[in-house]
Amino acid sequence: MTTPSDPVLGRRVMALIDDLARHTDEPGRLTRLYLSPAHRAAAEATRAMMRAAGLAAEIDAAGSVVGRLEGREPGRPALLVGSHIDSVVDAGRYDGTLGVVLGIVAAEVLREDGLACPIEVVAFGDEENVRFPTNLSTSSALAGRYDPAWLDGTDAAGVSLRGALRQFGGEPDGIARLARDPRDYRAYLEVHIEQGPRLEVEGLPVGVVSAINGITRARTHVTGEAGHAGTVPMPLRRDALAAVAEMVGVAERIGATRTDTVATVGVAQVQPGAINVIPARVDFTLDARAPDDTVRHTMVGDILAEWEAIAARRGVPIGVEPFMDSPATPMDPNLVAVFEDAVRTVGVPSRRLSSGAGHDAVAMAHLCPAAMLFVRCRGGISHNPAESITVEDADVAARVLIEALRGLAR
Repeated sequence: MTTPSDPVLGRRVMALIDDLARHTDEPGRLTRLYLSPAHRAAAEATRAMMRAAGLAAEIDAAGSVVGRLEGREPGRPALLVGSHIDSVVDAGRYDGTLGVVLGIVAAEVLREDGLACPIEVVAFGDEENVRFPTNLSTSSALAGRYDPAWLDGTDAAGVSLRGALRQFGGEPDGIARLARDPRDYRAYLEVHIEQGPRLEVEGLPVGVVSAINGITRARTHVTGEAGHAGTVPMPLRRDALAAVAEMVGVAERIGATRTDTVATVGVAQVQPGAINVIPARVDFTLDARAPDDTVRHTMVGDILAEWEAIAARRGVPIGVEPFMDSPATPMDPNLVAVFEDAVRTVGVPSRRLSSGAGHDAVAMAHLCPAAMLFVRCRGGISHNPAESITVEDADVAARVLIEALRGLAR
């Protein structure tokens, strides 16, 4: 890998991220929920960064920060770069923010180069969907897919999104006007920490995302029969938890048999939940993900078929209630190739990998072709204060993004 003696771009990226990390709703840890006071402060700081980099920047009606550099030919379709500045509770400082700051730094460099086509950098405000029952609402607004019902959703304190947006300084009635015309945009690029360990294991600073996984989720329950833990013989038991334990193993095994698939039982509630009572019922969940929807549906079908067989053999009825079927989002092949060329140009081996988590690119892919670049994150840790990347990797990511934008502009 060709590494500059002074990773000047990486140092600038890290300094801007550190500056944004000061804005939190909880002193002592980073929590920046959508439309909170910390989000407003971070949005204003991001707008100032954009303006300092030479972009015309404003906070839009939904709370996103949008900066634009017109370039020499303002009438050409623009290149979009974005990510988000909201966070989970007790978050790390790189998730989302890294992509926003990299967009600002790249636009600043390209402004000095005199890039021909316009560039927009967007800092979305509601990617984590933590405070309100939404789904990528701020990026969906730009993509023309905002659900007006989201405005009536409430947070844990009973505050509506509509009310919080007005308090923030936004404009609920103006959200519909945020929808962009697809003819005005050529591509959306997003850079994000990997949120997994693959790049670190392979010793690579960046990787090109091939697809964002589709997701199947279901609520499931198994009904057995309660009985005294000391008096009911083992062969005569209808133990709901013992059956579910076997089912969890099935999900783990089948989730591991295919490339880039995962299956998780993340919640299990046992009733009656007493140490001396055979479990009578277990309510549990299934979360299954894959970058290919046909593969995902086949995997889920295989899991459920084995679960039904276990339930029948043990005499414990099972009920399955699917509540999410989110399709996979393939990244645009041409943009994937542009990113791969840029990675090789900076002297790094190119590696494709899928994303197991959702991103604003899912919504933006409905507006224009989209692609993502992942950056190595120590230990694959995300949504955690222990998130960590190196200055050198930030520098590589900046140079790759700049090369990709230059290639698209040509």
